Amino acid sequence: MKQQIAYSDAGVYIYAATRATERIKELARQTFNERTLSEIGSFGGMFDGAFPNLHQPVLVASADGVGTKLKIAFTAGVHNTIGRDLVNHCVNDILVQGARPLFFLDYIATGKLLPEVVGNVIEGIAGACRENGCVLLGGETAEMPGFYSSGEYDVAGFIVGVVDREKVIDGKQIRSGDVVLALPSVGLHTNGYSLARKLFFEVAGLDVGTYVDELGSTVGEALLQPHISYLRPLADLVDSRIIKGLAHITGGGLKNNIPRILPAGTAVRIKMGSWPVLPIFSLMQKIGNVSEAEMYRTFNMGVGMVIVCAHEDSSRIQDHLEQQGEKCYGIGEVIAGNGQVEIG
Repeated sequence: MKQQIAYSDAGVYIYAATRATERIKELARQTFNERTLSEIGSFGGMFDGAFPNLHQPVLVASADGVGTKLKIAFTAGVHNTIGRDLVNHCVNDILVQGARPLFFLDYIATGKLLPEVVGNVIEGIAGACRENGCVLLGGETAEMPGFYSSGEYDVAGFIVGVVDREKVIDGKQIRSGDVVLALPSVGLHTNGYSLARKLFFEVAGLDVGTYVDELGSTVGEALLQPHISYLRPLADLVDSRIIKGLAHITGGGLKNNIPRILPAGTAVRIKMGSWPVLPIFSLMQKIGNVSEAEMYRTFNMGVGMVIVCAHEDSSRIQDHLEQQGEKCYGIGEVIAGNGQVEIG
C-alpha cells in the first residue's frame, strides 16, 4: 500500500496554526472599537468608513518592518517588544502627515510556527495598537518550512489612518527662518541594526548578554530599546495646525529624512551638540572608528522626530511638550538651499 503523505510531512502543522490563531483573536479583540465590523479570521477585515466629524477625510496608509533588529530578538529570545516597534514605527510614519491611526494589519512568516513566539509578537502588536487607539483588524501568519532558518521569522505591518484635508501636514509652508525642533529617541529604534550588529558582535566580540558600563545595561537590552510612538505628545499640536512639517527619523538619519518634507529652495542647518546623543551611538562610533558622516547617515543619533515650525511658534510647542513631560530641543533652522541638510 502506498504511504500516505500529509501536510505535516512537509513541515506545516495545522494544529500549531490553530493555537496561534486563537491567541491572536483574543489579543485583537482587546483593540476593537465600535467601528470594527468583522472578527479576526474573516477573509477581509471590515471597518466603518464614515467620518461625519471630518469635512474632507483623507486616508493615509503605510507599510514597514523592523529590519535586522529581529536578529537581536532571536538571539536574546525576547519577542514581545518587536510588535510594539512595528506598530509605533507605522504610526509615526502616518503621523507626519497629520493622520490618526484607524486600523493595523500584520504579516508574520516563519519556517516552523511556534505558537508561544507568535503569541508574544502579537501581544506587542496588540498592546501598541491599544496605546495608539488603533484597531488590530486582521493579518496573516504564514508557515513556510525550508524558507526561514530555525527559530527565525519576519514580520511586517500595514496601517491606515485618516486626516481632514485641511489639517494635512505636507511641508509646503516651510520657509527660510523657520525653526527645527527635535524629540528624542530612546535608542536605535528600528534602523541601522546591520551595522550595529557588526560593531558589537564582530568587531567588539560582545554578545547580547554582555553588560557594558557605558550603556548601563547588557548589549541586548540596549539594542532592544523600543521604537516609541510620538502620537500622544504631538496629537494636540497637530490639531492646532502650528506645525509646518514633521519628519520621522528612520533609515537614512537626519540627512535623508528631513529633505523629504522640504519645499524647493530650502535646506536645513543642524547644530551639532544641540541635543544629547545617546551613549550607544558614541560607543558604536568608538568601537568601529566610524566617521561622523557615516553615523549621521545610518543612525537617528538620538532624534526620533523632527518638527519644523515658524520661529514665533517654537516656544509654544516646546512649552506644550514640556508640560507633558516630553523633552524637546531646538536643533537648527531652515535656510535657503536645494534640500540638503548641513550638520556642523
